[in-house]
Amino acid sequence: MSAKLLGWVLLLYFSGSLLYLVAAVFQQRPLNLPARWAVLGGWGLHTLSLIWRWVESHQLNIGHAPLANFYESLVFFSWAVICVAYLSFWRQMRDYLGSFVAILACLILAYASFGGHASDIMPLMPALKSNWLIIHVITCFLAYAAFALGFGAALLYFFVSRPATVKKQRERQAQLLVTAQDLDDLIYRAIMIGFFLLTLGILTGAVWAESAWGRYWSWDPKETWSLITWLVYAGLLHARFARGWQGKRIALLAVVGFAAVLFTYFGVSFLLPGLHAYLT
Repeated sequence: MSAKLLGWVLLLYFSGSLLYLVAAVFQQRPLNLPARWAVLGGWGLHTLSLIWRWVESHQLNIGHAPLANFYESLVFFSWAVICVAYLSFWRQMRDYLGSFVAILACLILAYASFGGHASDIMPLMPALKSNWLIIHVITCFLAYAAFALGFGAALLYFFVSRPATVKKQRERQAQLLVTAQDLDDLIYRAIMIGFFLLTLGILTGAVWAESAWGRYWSWDPKETWSLITWLVYAGLLHARFARGWQGKRIALLAVVGFAAVLFTYFGVSFLLPGLHAYLT
């Protein structure tokens, strides 16, 4: 049943992304409202599907949160993208940015559904049987979602701020209903949220590792790349606070940081075997 619900979720996210895009391209602002409700309706069903899968797990006498394998992590990542975007940046979720968020959630969910990943509910491995599982995974993926939002804002920043006449710049800003400064602020706020959550994720992961394997840090590939990602974003925030960087340099660092996030999540999982090979 949870898988059937995700089919409707995928349809609603896709419909919302199209409505947002049409609203932006053809200057049809009233379409932002049905786009928003389509995405939020999909998110509501998405939440229900996660709860339902948890219930199904208990019905199978397995009884764990739906966060234990790659398929489940993808489903939750998609959910987290919508959650962070709309809870933290409600007013900004329109037009191109709303379309980016919805299509990103849609693509992640489509990859989970059609990427050939095992979707069966399976018993947890011994190392995963810990109360830290929920805290660690949720904080990490909410951080990834915030970084994804910063990445989307950075792409829009490059679009708005590319060289043009003053008149053309104003036309772009009028089309997006947002200025380059607004996007710069959005990048900063998204990175701040993501950095705080990633820090919590790394700390809770260290505590979990100590209880599971007897050491807080083992330089496992996932741990190493999580630290690299953390350092990239720490460098971004340092450049912002200490050096006063803004604009294109911060946007570029946001893109680099999200590339590190993607490698930490996907690249390490497929290319660098380690203790986290079975984890998200």
